[in-house]
Amino acid sequence: MSGSMKWMAVLCVGLLVVVSAYSAALGSNGWLWFGWVVVCVLTAGVAASRNT
Repeated sequence: MSGSMKWMAVLCVGLLVVVSAYSAALGSNGWLWFGWVVVCVLTAGVAASRNT
């Protein structure tokens, strides 16, 4: 796993923590979850393209 891929994976997990904490404290926000899903899908896409 390259350095940029590790950074993207850490970002995805970090955003999950932030969005979960926000949802627990202030209530769920669909746009935040949508943004998290987009970031994780992009991360998975980059990981898949680098493995081929």
